[in-house]
Amino acid sequence: MDASTLKPAEVAVYFLKQGDAKHRDRYEYVFLKAVLAGVMLSFGGLLSEVISGGSPGLTSSNPGIVKILGGFVFPVGLVMIVLQGQELLTSNMMVFPMAVLKGVIPWWSLPLNWIIVFFGNLVGSLFFGAILVHYSGILSAEPYASFVKSFAIHKASDPQWHQIFLRGIGCNWLVCIAVWQAAGAKDTISKIYAIWLPIWLFVACSFDHVVANMFSVPLGIMFGADLTVAEYIRKSLIASLIGNIVGALFVALPATYFYLQDYDVGGLRSAEAGEVVQQDHSSGGTEEKIR
Repeated sequence: MDASTLKPAEVAVYFLKQGDAKHRDRYEYVFLKAVLAGVMLSFGGLLSEVISGGSPGLTSSNPGIVKILGGFVFPVGLVMIVLQGQELLTSNMMVFPMAVLKGVIPWWSLPLNWIIVFFGNLVGSLFFGAILVHYSGILSAEPYASFVKSFAIHKASDPQWHQIFLRGIGCNWLVCIAVWQAAGAKDTISKIYAIWLPIWLFVACSFDHVVANMFSVPLGIMFGADLTVAEYIRKSLIASLIGNIVGALFVALPATYFYLQDYDVGGLRSAEAGEVVQQDHSSGGTEEKIR
């Protein structure tokens, strides 16, 4: 009977193959998948703001419970992204360094993919925030309108630059763990559960996700928050972006060291050509042997 969960070394190899597939994908496909991912993550952000913004009384008496409730519903966005195979910048921050380090893809594929996916996620987030939230009026009534503005200020203006950077590290460390766990699960329910817990944790603890903030902070600016676009880019977007990269490396680098030291990129090419690949995980690494 097959195990219900892949071993860590098997997950690491899976991400190398995924990095190779992403590298080979057509650029317009990558961009459109990234646009859709921005929309999906914004759905989760919207639901979180509906719960948090609609509970002013509970917020004043028990703010911790509101954070827990808002964090609990947010993961629906990443679940939809993973199950649909879309492109999210923060998970690619883990996949592409692993693939580059093992020579599966050329180094230039990393910045190229990140740039395409960054702007795709941004377009999707801004479209969703402007058209489906701001202009639709679904959050225009109180207490939602005030919450949208205050939340944007809380995310992009109140904290110092280094605080947003550090929160970005914590965020994407957990996001990449969620994506890793989902890749190791073989059935849909297990994938959902594997994603849900780490994402719930990062949102409830107020860590900063660069793509999630592409929805919530510009939405606050659209609603009239005392925040400029320049301040958002300089302080929130750049700080969370760099922090997210560091957080992803805290997953990617140990995984490469622990499980991929003996990985032979020729094994991937041979497997694609239809040859039989035997993986040996007995030593903690992943050794590719071609018959």
